[in-house]
Amino acid sequence: MLALLVLGPIAALLLLNLPWRNVPRWALNASVLSLAFAELFVAVSLPALLSGAGLPLLDQLHFGLVADDLTRIMLAAIGLVLGAATLVGQDSISGDRKHRLFCSLLLVSLTGMNATVLLSDFFSMYVFLEVTAVASFILIAQDRALLAIEGAFRYLILSAVAAVFMLAACGLLVLSAGGTSFDAVRAALSSGTEHGVLARVALGVFVLGMFIKGGVVPFHGWLPGAYGSAPSAVSVLLSGIVTKVSGIYALVRIVHSVYVPDAKLSMVLLVLGTVSILVGAIAALGQTDMKRMLAYSSISQVGYIVLALGAGGELGVVAASFHLFNHAIFKSLLFVVAAAIESRAGTSELSRLGGIGGKMPVTGATATLGMLSAAGIPPFAGFFSKLLIIVALFKSDHTYFAVVAVLASLLTLGYFLSMQRQAFFGKPAEGLEDVTEATSGFLVPALVLATITVFAGVLFPFLLDSSFSFLLLSKSLPW
Repeated sequence: MLALLVLGPIAALLLLNLPWRNVPRWALNASVLSLAFAELFVAVSLPALLSGAGLPLLDQLHFGLVADDLTRIMLAAIGLVLGAATLVGQDSISGDRKHRLFCSLLLVSLTGMNATVLLSDFFSMYVFLEVTAVASFILIAQDRALLAIEGAFRYLILSAVAAVFMLAACGLLVLSAGGTSFDAVRAALSSGTEHGVLARVALGVFVLGMFIKGGVVPFHGWLPGAYGSAPSAVSVLLSGIVTKVSGIYALVRIVHSVYVPDAKLSMVLLVLGTVSILVGAIAALGQTDMKRMLAYSSISQVGYIVLALGAGGELGVVAASFHLFNHAIFKSLLFVVAAAIESRAGTSELSRLGGIGGKMPVTGATATLGMLSAAGIPPFAGFFSKLLIIVALFKSDHTYFAVVAVLASLLTLGYFLSMQRQAFFGKPAEGLEDVTEATSGFLVPALVLATITVFAGVLFPFLLDSSFSFLLLSKSLPW
């Protein structure tokens, strides 16, 4: 049944691009949104779907899919961010031809992301990560603006470097484990032989590729340019889910399903996570463009996820997974807000904004909710995922790293308050006196994402006690 999540977008892509069909704009949006809703449906009802009879034809394909609560988290995040990007693209991308290309590339990205999340071997993960990367490169450069092409080129070069690492790692895994499936690699790692040592080296090389694709410091150079110069709808997609699936999900999956970190690997993750948190937060403080500030903020938030994985144990994986989901939601929300402001003010430069909170009250309110969640202010979802990370660090006796994580949240609050003051408070800047509220293509996804980040925080204690919680990763679903 889950194979439909990979085959469905491919089928939709082919049907919508038949040469003799002139598909209207609304039909393209409806197709992508339908697939986004399908993602959410599968995420919510996955246990019932897996206990069903399935489809005979698809059952014979033997895709080797993995399905657990981490899968549910990622499918839910993919569906939500894809829907938000589609709605923003509807109101921000002019020209039917550009919009058709945008929707087609969304379907390609969806295919790559779904396959990455669902397939259970490293070579397949590599292949579909590259599918997602190619679609992302074209999306960034879609407007053919100089800065967009430069950002896309940087992304392409570093993504190619990451691909070399991952492909080399797959070759080493074949030599050491006899295959690239999660089960084969896990067996090789636990063998205690020279093959196990080679498998560890291969896994380290693969993780290095994940660091590049995830924008972890010091491999983050491509990320601000790609996020800041991409079209608004593309920035929502990239920041919300593409880099999360391409780099960070794979890292969480390896720690959760393949390899339990030892002391040396834990220290590497802890150091890289802490450096990413601090570098991203400090760099964000000095930005004058809203989208670039949010891009550096993403680097900092990714650092929290890596830090949680370095804490080790089940609680560390739970904290990383929950913050991965929360980051996808509140960062997509903030980029939707940036897109709404850019659509009305014509710029995302903070020095040219000001006082638009009174002109765009809904946009300003949702921006506040996203910023508070990102900064870890209760009772929003970001607070609870950061709290889990800090508790995991204390339980694993990494007190100093926990203290740094807490203090870095103050930096996060600082640059978000600066952004809020410059963009939304004070008198309207020159030329913005007649600005009006954004259109529904921006407001609907902003309101939906803001509602989720609020309720995921308010209902967090109930989620922990619920048997349907996405967080109980130790209770993997049967396949």
